[in-house]
Amino acid sequence: MCGIAGLFHRSSQSAEQLHRIIDGMTSVLRHRGPDSDGSWLDASQGVAFGHTRLAVVDLSPSGHQPMASSSERYQISFNGEIYNHLDIRSEIEEQGVRVRGKADTAVILGAIEVWGLETTLSKLRGMFAFGVWDRRDRTLHLARDRMGEKPLYFGWIGGQFVFASELKSLRAHPDWDQTIDRAVLASYMRLAYVPAPHSIYGGIYKLFPGTSLSLTAADDGAQPQFSPWPDDPHAELSPKTYWSASHSARQGLGSQATDSNAAEQQLDVLLRDAVSEQMISDVPLGAFLSGGVDSTTVVALMQELSRQRVRTFTIGFDIPGFNEAEYAAEVARYLETDHTELYLSANDAMDVVASLPTVFDEPHADSSQIPAILVSKLARQHVTVSLSGDGGDELFGGYNRYLHSQKLWRYMRPFPTICRRSLAGVLSRVPPSSWDSWFRYSPKRLPRMGYKIHKLADAISASDQEEVYRNLISYWPRPETLVIDSKERASMFHPRHRLNDSDSFFRQMLYWDQIAYLPDDNLAKMDRASMSVGLETRAPLLDHRIVDFSWSLPEHMKVHGGQSKWLLRQVLYRYVPKQLIERPKMGFSVPVGEWLRGSLRPWADELLSNEHLVSVGLLDSVAVRRVWSDHLAGKIEGQNQLWAVLMFLAWFREHEH
Repeated sequence: MCGIAGLFHRSSQSAEQLHRIIDGMTSVLRHRGPDSDGSWLDASQGVAFGHTRLAVVDLSPSGHQPMASSSERYQISFNGEIYNHLDIRSEIEEQGVRVRGKADTAVILGAIEVWGLETTLSKLRGMFAFGVWDRRDRTLHLARDRMGEKPLYFGWIGGQFVFASELKSLRAHPDWDQTIDRAVLASYMRLAYVPAPHSIYGGIYKLFPGTSLSLTAADDGAQPQFSPWPDDPHAELSPKTYWSASHSARQGLGSQATDSNAAEQQLDVLLRDAVSEQMISDVPLGAFLSGGVDSTTVVALMQELSRQRVRTFTIGFDIPGFNEAEYAAEVARYLETDHTELYLSANDAMDVVASLPTVFDEPHADSSQIPAILVSKLARQHVTVSLSGDGGDELFGGYNRYLHSQKLWRYMRPFPTICRRSLAGVLSRVPPSSWDSWFRYSPKRLPRMGYKIHKLADAISASDQEEVYRNLISYWPRPETLVIDSKERASMFHPRHRLNDSDSFFRQMLYWDQIAYLPDDNLAKMDRASMSVGLETRAPLLDHRIVDFSWSLPEHMKVHGGQSKWLLRQVLYRYVPKQLIERPKMGFSVPVGEWLRGSLRPWADELLSNEHLVSVGLLDSVAVRRVWSDHLAGKIEGQNQLWAVLMFLAWFREHEH
């Protein structure tokens, strides 16, 4: 895993100038690649690449980047892992191409020489983001993996086209003068992450997963004719799709599985193959283990395929309702893994808060970022690569909204909107603390019922299915009233993000989550958290063959009998007793709401003061202060809204002052 950076200008520049710029952009990415760094430039063509390396496959100097192809035509700066690189190597060597060294980077270069970029991308299995310079055609190619595991930002700064793994690299450019995009800020306040193709800054974009972008010397400065949306027919320059979730979904929906036993066997084979490929490493390797379905499936298959005890890692909290470590320990004992667990206090977790604006150099407000950083730090003390269960929820229907939203909408739809909104008003007027008190003695001991009932109220007040989903996922449901002088971008609700499957609200939610929430929240969170400590993470469940297969499964093989991830569970039960897994979904979270009323209150008070909000000048201070006051009084559970604001304000202080 690595950090990449690059720049391209239509005219030649002095070598001294290019060196200064690319070295500055590269130096701030050393946390992503602590083992070595390097740069390459061609002043006559106005191009420069930078690279920081975390050596995982081929630890020798032959894996050093930026790297040239054997013919010297292509130069690459690559971040990621190609899991089938040995198979591709065999194919291209049969066609007479010599591949230098053992690194997968060299294989990409050889494949591009044989097949070109488009065919190469279709053959790669892995996670990646890279820039490739074609010396002959004077063309820069950018590409990103199918599911968006690895980040890639790009845009124009001072007339130069630039790209990098993280925004901090682009901010290091001497001509940086981008400003916050208020429309994107409004989208962030709704979602708690910045949705692609936008970044928090105007004129800087994220490359969509599954796309490439090619610029020649003739059009590298053609920003007015540029669109960040893939395959935009109205733009002269836009990303080109080589794989999309919509195509994967259409293919799967057109050939639905009918035999659950056959589907279970096929999924088992796919999972074993993906895990086996992703266990290849020249450095110590382990896995995160929460004890839930996804991580346990990955670890069980790793242990099945390994001759040694697999290293597993879990963090625990001495906080009722937020600790899965005991379940992970039971699974580890059964599978006989080499298990490491670390129990942390609330103070340990809160100590991470100060580092969040640096780790996440774009506003990000998923509070599970805190345990993600902590478990990454724990794993990095023992291994360099860790496998995770990321993607299981989005592929196989694991979130609670999949279980309840479609059924709720079916029951509530016949009632007039005015009646549903009246009921929602009644439910939301009762403070969450009161609901919690009433449910405290429930036989099922349901946690955070006040918060859940208020979210239920948001859902039943909706006028259509899209609004149900939007209300359920929204941190600030009306962000345009929060962000001064803003008009929220369509983001994930853009018309191009509709599955056009009106028969199934469930499948539309899966699709929305796969194209937005998964890459821009979950995967971004794990990438930044792990790379902040120089740890590579891999997600076998996101092998694109498994993604394609998941769309071929009918709903009843994903959610069955009120149980989520049904087919994935059937595979897991081949390796682990059912009773070790069957329990309510907990999630990878921390009690931010309680902390804001307690130990984090002085920090939050200062950031949320009227004086500070007014000085920032971007948010409605009255609206923010009202939520803060109501949260402290227990009238609402405002931790999600407040965390989104706090993470933005902390980020703003770190990067804009």
